[in-house]
Amino acid sequence: MSEIDYEKLAEIELQKDEAEDTQSGQEKTFTSPPLEDPELDINHPYYDVARHGIIQLAGDDNSGRKVITFSCCRMPPSYQLNHTRLLEYLKYTLDQYVENDYTVVYFHYGLKSLNKPSLKWLQTAYKEFDRKYKKNLKALYVVHPTNFIKILWNIFKPLISHKFGKKVTYLNYLSDLREHLKYDQLNIPQEVVRYVASFKYFVSRFLRHDENLRGKHKGKLPPVVKVPPPRPPLPTQQFGVSLQYIKDKNRGELIPPVMKETVSYLKRKGLQVEGLFRRSASIQTIKDVQKLYNQGKPVNFDDYHDIHIPAVILKTFLRELPQPLLTFECYDPIVGITSVESCLRVTRCKQIIQGLPEHNYIVLKYLICFLHMVSQESIYNRMTASSLACVFGLNLIWPSKGTASLSALVPLNLFTELLIDFYMNIFSSRTVPGEILP
Repeated sequence: MSEIDYEKLAEIELQKDEAEDTQSGQEKTFTSPPLEDPELDINHPYYDVARHGIIQLAGDDNSGRKVITFSCCRMPPSYQLNHTRLLEYLKYTLDQYVENDYTVVYFHYGLKSLNKPSLKWLQTAYKEFDRKYKKNLKALYVVHPTNFIKILWNIFKPLISHKFGKKVTYLNYLSDLREHLKYDQLNIPQEVVRYVASFKYFVSRFLRHDENLRGKHKGKLPPVVKVPPPRPPLPTQQFGVSLQYIKDKNRGELIPPVMKETVSYLKRKGLQVEGLFRRSASIQTIKDVQKLYNQGKPVNFDDYHDIHIPAVILKTFLRELPQPLLTFECYDPIVGITSVESCLRVTRCKQIIQGLPEHNYIVLKYLICFLHMVSQESIYNRMTASSLACVFGLNLIWPSKGTASLSALVPLNLFTELLIDFYMNIFSSRTVPGEILP
């Protein structure tokens, strides 16, 4: 079949999707999407595109890689959106992450004839994303794919390398995402949620009816499913529990064992490793190491022959704290750092961390001292304070509800960069008895 035939077939399939949505009660007309990000500055270089919330930062996947989402349902009609600007904004967003491993989630639901980009635009987009973008893209999840997607795949098959094709995973259900990333961190569009809810409603009615028939046939009602209560943490638990819990269970030690051991190991063997903290590691290996720590068993990183494992473990430990190391209370002051004059920002950083609880301050100082050491070896490891800030910013601070928005990344990363670059200055004004440095 020729390419032009595929193009016509794709259009037919897209129209079928629209017809099915209409029949299932989904909204077919477009409404002006709300401002997704209240922190978005009207002076943002891509405000005209960013305000729609099409592209979002969505936490991390199970390997600690940053996740970017692309939501078709948030795309307004083509006459209201400059697709060239959309492509530029997508590259502008990815440029913040392409030096590290990252993941993209594409929500296909909501793509219509009125808002779909042209095939020529899609071809241009794929060509624009050169090796810099494709190399560290570790996974592309396509959620709710339709026949339209499969036909597009045939159109672009001559352009897509086999290696890139292996990174693409099709997911028919939202719940399938739980196997791959931190589902609760996803900013899933309400249109997608409603679509899934309506589908589940009809399926659940069918299943309940089926179960009732089975119960009547056997002379008894369907069994009531009981959800077991959450299990309390182990006394040796290290991940997913508070700093205070770890301290209480470790004879008052201020620095958590996971942090002390990973920092100590990386300080000895990883300071000059190129790309330290940028690479991911085997999900299963990370789970195995976490399990050993949670069970109070010794971990010997030499057994794994991969310097990136302790690096990922350190990031994972920070990310799984119930409250960020910099605390929820510091989120708004940190986001406001860009409104402070450049010459006063270091002083503002000092003021913010002075308000931290003593335990958080000690652990933060311990960590930043180590990251400062890493940055001092950037001629070898290529990890400057700015590079480290991009990796650790969202592992040190996040909002109490939802995930940090793309517009919040600049101040969060800037704050972290200042902590690392001006470590000696910022942390010299507060001394705490019992603190330990790496």
